Amino acid sequence: MLKFILCTLLMVNSSKSWVVIITILFVSSFMFGLFCMSDFFMGYLGFGFGIDSISYILILLSFWIMALVVGGSQKILDKNNFVSVFLLMNILLLLSLVLTFCCLDYLLFYVCFESSLIPTLILILGWGYQPERLQAGVYMLFYTLFASLPLLVSLLSLYSLEGSLSISLISVSGASGLVGSVWYICTVFAFVVKLPMFMVHLWLPKAHVEAPVAGSMILAGVLLKLGGYGLIRVLPIFVEVNKSFIWFWISMGTVGGVLVSFICLRQTDIKALIAYSSVAHMGLVLCGLMLFSWWGLGGAVSVMIGHGLCSSGLFCLANMAYERVGSRSLLVSKGLLNFMPSMALWWFLLSAGNMAAPPTLNLLGEISLIISVVSWCKLSMVAVGLLSFFSAAYTLYLFSMSQHGKFFSSLFSCCSGKVREYLVLMLHWLPLNAMILKSGTLVYLM
Repeated sequence: MLKFILCTLLMVNSSKSWVVIITILFVSSFMFGLFCMSDFFMGYLGFGFGIDSISYILILLSFWIMALVVGGSQKILDKNNFVSVFLLMNILLLLSLVLTFCCLDYLLFYVCFESSLIPTLILILGWGYQPERLQAGVYMLFYTLFASLPLLVSLLSLYSLEGSLSISLISVSGASGLVGSVWYICTVFAFVVKLPMFMVHLWLPKAHVEAPVAGSMILAGVLLKLGGYGLIRVLPIFVEVNKSFIWFWISMGTVGGVLVSFICLRQTDIKALIAYSSVAHMGLVLCGLMLFSWWGLGGAVSVMIGHGLCSSGLFCLANMAYERVGSRSLLVSKGLLNFMPSMALWWFLLSAGNMAAPPTLNLLGEISLIISVVSWCKLSMVAVGLLSFFSAAYTLYLFSMSQHGKFFSSLFSCCSGKVREYLVLMLHWLPLNAMILKSGTLVYLM
């Protein structure tokens, strides 16, 4: 597939390559989705390529989000802003993501995991909005590299101890005491920063605010899921050590999620608000992953998939409002319901998904996560209840502040929406609500 995409980039002009690559990505995701029904793929090809049920659904999400990213970045094509380079960066990012989810070796997984940083950095620096994008890129670079270097040392130590880095051959580590705890922290910290957890999340709002719509959609849709996927792969090595740290992770996930929800309620930048809401949602995902129970793991994967579709759609909506009003401030872009009434329906539907209202996939995942956390400790019910309440509060704040009120007086005319924009939003919303109708498939994939 990559041969056809690269030939398309080199041989045809920008507008044709744009349409062809969108078509190839959608067809690829559709065909890949059909493989779920094939016992041959899951039994033989899946084992050969290192694709299990969790990596399968994350690869499918990567293809789908990447197709929607290209579809939602029409302004780059209209302005002819280095179209071929933009498409090439997106394809390289997709390649690194697919390789990350297919890896059978921890060292190769580390290389592919870190290689996704380079195309993302180029997208932020090359097509970002403001001069502060350089600072945002440096934030993201140093946060990620600072956390990932101990992971490399940990993997090399694991190789010297076990003689192999194959995921299927590594036995459960017997390291305990201070050495085992330091080893565990060094391994897990890289994925916790990528998730991101409260207190190591400062790079995320900056990266989202300065990134173009493509960078925000990829970050929210797929890249934040790399941290969760990495935790699923490395936590079985440290089963015993992890048990003594579960209280810390659940405290940081739930209490940090509540504190981030308060930060959301005082935001005036639409993209910053959506970015901070991602940190709050991922806090609950962190709790489920660290518990590593059946309910926790199933709920975490469900929320990761649902959040990837919902948050990406909200960033796409924020970009559509920004292209018309010229500002991301909630104080300026008020009253969108007055001149974009049909777009208000999509704001409502995706906001309902963000607060885990039925019938979205987020509801199924959050119920599973709440069951797993509360069954571990009854006291956590207070923080989980506050987190669920404030999740609805800041989502309603985003919806009411953007849609109601008197619109900006300097705005004289506006297009309510184009067919391409409605199609992109529909393709975000439809899988988010359709997958809960067949939630048994997700249980089967777990």
